[in-house]
Amino acid sequence: MQNIKQVFSRFLRCERGATALEYGLIMALIFLVILGSYTLVADAVTSNMQTVSTAVTGAGS
Repeated sequence: MQNIKQVFSRFLRCERGATALEYGLIMALIFLVILGSYTLVADAVTSNMQTVSTAVTGAGS
């Protein structure tokens, strides 16, 4: 029984899992920033391409 208490006590003191969790949260935040930036850039590029397409189509008439 003493051995189980020692293992459990060591498990509670261990902070490696907390550090991994923090790194995981930071990576998730970075991913969300990249995804949001990509969405904004994609919308701007799509809008510009539609403007160019309209201008090219109107020039041919």
